Amino acid sequence: MKITVLTGGESDEREVSLASGCQVSAALRERGHDVVVFDTVTGPLSAAREQAIRAEGVPTVPPGTLVRDRVVGGDLSFLRDDPVAGAADVYFLALHGGGGEDGRLQALLEAVGTPYTGSGMVGCALAMDKELSKRLLRDAGIDTPDWLMGEPSRAEIEARLGWPVVVKAACGGSSLRLELVHGPAEWPAAVERSRAFGDRVVVEAFVEGREFTVGVVEGEALPVGEIIAEHELFDYECKYQPGMAQEIFPADIDAALAHRLCREALRAHDVLRLDDYSRVDFMVTADGRVYCLEANALPGMTANSLLPRAAAAAESSFPLLCEQSQCSRSSVAGRSHRRPAHRGGRSRGGPTRPEPRSVTGGLTRVLRWGQSGRVGRGHPGSHHDDEASMYRDRGPAFSFSITPMVKRLLIVNAVVFGFTVLSGSFAYE
Repeated sequence: MKITVLTGGESDEREVSLASGCQVSAALRERGHDVVVFDTVTGPLSAAREQAIRAEGVPTVPPGTLVRDRVVGGDLSFLRDDPVAGAADVYFLALHGGGGEDGRLQALLEAVGTPYTGSGMVGCALAMDKELSKRLLRDAGIDTPDWLMGEPSRAEIEARLGWPVVVKAACGGSSLRLELVHGPAEWPAAVERSRAFGDRVVVEAFVEGREFTVGVVEGEALPVGEIIAEHELFDYECKYQPGMAQEIFPADIDAALAHRLCREALRAHDVLRLDDYSRVDFMVTADGRVYCLEANALPGMTANSLLPRAAAAAESSFPLLCEQSQCSRSSVAGRSHRRPAHRGGRSRGGPTRPEPRSVTGGLTRVLRWGQSGRVGRGHPGSHHDDEASMYRDRGPAFSFSITPMVKRLLIVNAVVFGFTVLSGSFAYE
């Protein structure tokens, strides 16, 4: 299969994206595919450049300044003008941050009928916007830390959230622009720093507890991972500097908590209209309360990233995960009926969703848990079969509702994209 891996861009997550794209390309070639790596800003990467990026990995210090996001400029000329990249059977999206992960690129690709990996326009837009995603999660009955937007006063924070608070960009990832403010004395300086973010800011109640992450691939939850960071937050340094965090897969927790985290991850995946694969992050307090921090529509895809490590715990290799991801989106047609029927705790599947199409099937099997809470292969007729069904049980029936504010934003986006389509700004010539 001819695959173009889209990577790079000019968001502040560019370096992480390049590392993901170059490692994905190597994995797909290992599986026998014809792969081109295409930086959406500079064009195709040479073999030497790919090798250099793989050798360098992700920078261990975050970018010092924001880079203006120019991943897409309203058209697909960056693909149309390159005959090799434009001839792909499918586009593997290894982009992170604005432009590539917020639904804009997905909308453009869908408009011209171009197959691509990951979630669709709506899912990406909702997951990237932390305010909208938190509202939807809360409305669905999924606990998420309380929050305020913008620059609330110290009095508002003390009355609503208490100290400390987490300050983060409303749209962003890779643990960039993440800060813990311990008390009112630190707040004025934190406000000044937040103004450099260039977009809206979320001020979130700090939840003390254990941090967990759950990958979702093709409607199934992967083994739970636990993150033990050296800092109070799992920030950029902890994520990418060696020795700054322990990432334990599978997490050493009891089966009941593992089942609960997987169930909540699947619910969040559905609530935010995500497809194919995602990663959902949680905090669990000492008294057992589970808080969903956020969902990632295009999680990092280096071999050491959290989603590939979760897949490895499920006995699936990194190349197999990459191939599974691209095979599931081998056709744009029928995208609408990929949405699972979510009524009365039904599992993914049934007449509303075809079986995943994969030459490997490696990650479509049901993951089953032993009594210790660690992943094991269940056998027909064993007690593990009942436990495994919890992964596919989304709990009580959930009817997806959109608040008026969200509805207005989606309508505005749809009008903008529709106008762009009608104007022919990205028509192929």
